Amino acid sequence: MAATPDQPATTTPRRKAGRHRGEGQWAVGHHTPLNGNEQFKKDDDGLNVRTRIETIYAKHGFDSIDPNDLRGRMRWWGLYTQRKPGIDGGKTAILEPEELDDRYFMLRVRIDGGRLTTAQLRVIGEISQEYARGTADITDRQNVQLHWIRIEDVPAIWEKLEAVGLSTTEACGDCPRVIIGSPVAGIADDEIIDGTPAVDEIHDRYIGNKEFSNLPRKFKTAISGSPVQDVVHEINDIAFVSVVHPEHGPGFDVWVGGGLSTNPRLAERLGAWVPLDEVADVWAGVVGIFRDYGYRRLRNRARLKFLMADWGPARFRQVLEDEYLKRPLIDGPAPEQPSSRWRDHVGVHRQRDGRFYVGFAPRVGRVDGSTLAKIADLAAAHGSDRLRTTVEQKMLVLDVAEDRVDSLVAGLEALDFQVKPSPFRRGTMACTGIEFCKLAIVETKARGASLIDELERRLPDFDEPLTININGCPNACARIQTADIGLKGQLVLDADGNQVEGYQVHLGGALGLEAGFGRKVRGLKVTSDELPDYVERVLVRFREEREEGERFAAWAARASAESLS
Repeated sequence: MAATPDQPATTTPRRKAGRHRGEGQWAVGHHTPLNGNEQFKKDDDGLNVRTRIETIYAKHGFDSIDPNDLRGRMRWWGLYTQRKPGIDGGKTAILEPEELDDRYFMLRVRIDGGRLTTAQLRVIGEISQEYARGTADITDRQNVQLHWIRIEDVPAIWEKLEAVGLSTTEACGDCPRVIIGSPVAGIADDEIIDGTPAVDEIHDRYIGNKEFSNLPRKFKTAISGSPVQDVVHEINDIAFVSVVHPEHGPGFDVWVGGGLSTNPRLAERLGAWVPLDEVADVWAGVVGIFRDYGYRRLRNRARLKFLMADWGPARFRQVLEDEYLKRPLIDGPAPEQPSSRWRDHVGVHRQRDGRFYVGFAPRVGRVDGSTLAKIADLAAAHGSDRLRTTVEQKMLVLDVAEDRVDSLVAGLEALDFQVKPSPFRRGTMACTGIEFCKLAIVETKARGASLIDELERRLPDFDEPLTININGCPNACARIQTADIGLKGQLVLDADGNQVEGYQVHLGGALGLEAGFGRKVRGLKVTSDELPDYVERVLVRFREEREEGERFAAWAARASAESLS
């Protein structure tokens, strides 16, 4: 998508290599801790905090927790303090961390590849009900997050999770986060290659391994063998995208350096083809580069995308080959365009073995523990032992016999999960928001759910693929820059001059076909109360002005500021 005067380019401009010397890069001799995060990581590895949680903090309570563990190392085990209730968004950037901290935690359950058994989902549901006041959110990285967790209960929760093969190891922190994978890996009829063995090998070799437990910042991985390209590979630190080499056959194209937040950047291809059995080695090489050459001086420049912006893919590949792999990589072709405009696998689809998988849509990823247990029971009652989560906050039931599909669909819809959802239910996602997140400025989950209801009522015949992503702050956990309609939470002025919750609007972002970041029209903001009116107005204009077959993103890129206001 071409940039317009009020639309940013899709990649950060390349800076001259070597411009940022002394950025805390270990490989060039800068080992001195340069900020508080680097100091506490040097003092003690984040993985070591588990012992203190089990032997001290869980026994003596919240007040016994060391501050560097509380707001730092505990993340390596999936624990963040959640926001204290009653603090409005205007105070988010003003209060000290200890003023924002509640005495409860968010706990992130790591689900690599989005793969769950019915027994695992049932246990998550039981933990939610027993320890988390029934809360549960499916994230856009295939995890499940729980809230209201007491430190005293964490060891018992770990015991229950690990008994069924789940964990919270490195679910957060400056380390390799969950490995997102195609939710139809190994079952889809059109799959190019099954990336599951690579997901498992990376997890088994490196997750919880101190070789990579102290990175400059978080590290995000995506692996997919689907022609749908269903893992948002363009915005991960590293992604392996399926491709067929004309000589070597199915394998993966390597992408590096993607990320969003306040400095969004699309990943770039290294131009290398990697066979399945070498994915883990290449992954480790890229993570090694990040560990050794990544910028550690400033937290806001510590993601891999900044190093890639300075080096470029040619130098990055050369360092990878020369210093880490000790061999050249095979040149390879770029992947084809994604085979579908929807990449969430919602609906009823035939598997390669003749059975079916059924994808369904919760509202903005918000579920609860009781419902998760019911989904597990429903899947088991229809002959399935396997479920998957997706990067679009959706869920799939696998391995359903053809004569049981209709019954399963009816059961899901009785739980308010739509197998044939409206574009609004299907395409709206939201981050955690001010309800629990200490960084948030506005509410998101309830706003997203009510927006779906309003749009379904007002535009019942709208049938175009559309994404509406709602974020509570500028950090883009809900991928606002890559949505058709991206909504970045902030405080705005209403018609009477009062400061209220609202959103800065991004329009026309996309991943997959014509990937690029959304257009920000100068001054285009909307209050939370006005949001349904605004979205309805823009979608009506889109239908009036669009050309034959034109997507919303393409229309938004060329539409006048008046049409978008």
